[in-house]
Amino acid sequence: MEKRKKGIGASDAACVLGRNPYKTNVELWEEKTGIRESEDISDKPHVKYGTEAEQYLRELFRLDFPEYDVTYEPYKMIANLKNYPFLFATLDGVLTEKNAGRKGILEIKTTEILNSVQILKWKNCIPDNYYIQVLHQLLVTGYDFAIVKAQLKFSYDGLRLETRHYTIERNEVIQDMTYLLKKEIAFWKCVTQKVKPNLILPNI
Repeated sequence: MEKRKKGIGASDAACVLGRNPYKTNVELWEEKTGIRESEDISDKPHVKYGTEAEQYLRELFRLDFPEYDVTYEPYKMIANLKNYPFLFATLDGVLTEKNAGRKGILEIKTTEILNSVQILKWKNCIPDNYYIQVLHQLLVTGYDFAIVKAQLKFSYDGLRLETRHYTIERNEVIQDMTYLLKKEIAFWKCVTQKVKPNLILPNI
């Protein structure tokens, strides 16, 4: 937990841009500067489900996509020490293309779909906060691509599970990565200088 206060992790990135529905950029700044303690959500049912399901979904990915070598090191924190030492990430898996040797990120998501608004967020794309998380991971690792494996649990009108895969190529999101990096540098400057950032209000 203390290590996470010394930099920006992948799950923080959407907060920096004001795109996290659960935490504002100011609340994140307060956590990083020690004004407030981050909430422990590890015992929440949806978090526990995602944590326990991750290992099985990773193994299913390994079986369904034999063209990749899949490795996983629990709790390994990757940092961009050379250029931006305050940026770090932990990955759900590292992918290596067996033929081309390209390196990639495996990001696993489990989410419960409760209404039609949530469905739209997953239509041909992933929600903004998850997309920004992947951009951050690409920034830190320098890898070539990322694949998001998402298990969607539809809990209305009966229970139905649907698994989707989304591929993000680094060379197609360079502009977004550059924008995120600029904002993360500015945010971390606010942290180190103890200057409270302006609240970023969500889009209406």
